Amino acid sequence: MHEMPEPKTGDDALLSLTGVHTHIGEYHILQGVDLQVPRAGLTVLLGRNGAGKSTTLRTIMGLWHASRGTLRFDGEDITASRTPDIARRGIAFVPEDMGVFAGLTVQENLRLAAIGGRFDEARLAWIFGLFPALKRFWLRPGGTLSGGQKQMVAIARAIVEPRKLLLIDEPTKGLAPAIVDNLADAFEALKARGTTILLVEQNFHFVRALGDHVAVMDDGRIVHTGTMAALDADEALQARLLGLHAGAVH
Repeated sequence: MHEMPEPKTGDDALLSLTGVHTHIGEYHILQGVDLQVPRAGLTVLLGRNGAGKSTTLRTIMGLWHASRGTLRFDGEDITASRTPDIARRGIAFVPEDMGVFAGLTVQENLRLAAIGGRFDEARLAWIFGLFPALKRFWLRPGGTLSGGQKQMVAIARAIVEPRKLLLIDEPTKGLAPAIVDNLADAFEALKARGTTILLVEQNFHFVRALGDHVAVMDDGRIVHTGTMAALDADEALQARLLGLHAGAVH
């Protein structure tokens, strides 16, 4: 297994997990995760099906609590924090199932995430610039949208207020290439605004161009960390690490 470099510490790590264990019932899913997410970049979390990627995101968000270890965000210990408190600190989560409310319109889905139910019109205009199609189905119920449209809504809802960190689980799964390209442009625009992104994704072609940093999971642990540029340039390392999750879904 490829030797991991020394983890990032200090001001360049917006989020750090140290020795994090998570149990779900009788199952010991995360088994000592050490992960650092540097500020103002996109970190990709790779790994085979069942390696613990989604559990890592849910543990960060407080949907499941770590049974051991420490999570720190922006200098504060959030290990025992509740999900609403974590969200108020500036973390948003886009789950794999997108979580769009089927009976609410797109407008109502986004309004739920806006402080006081009120939109910042300038920010909303910026979001429409990222996802122009949102305007076309603004008043349509979420349940009538395609998968790609729902993904746009889910991400737009996560960024309707400024966030320090976005946790995004498998955003391109099952989407048409044109929608994937739209998501890539949106992520680049978010990075340009200083938003930090932690992305779980199986489409290596998609993330190799977007990612700044990469971490690979296997059996509930991080087994490789480094820059995406280094992984992209090393075919032997790709073959070894991507064999952990080639063709898998999570």
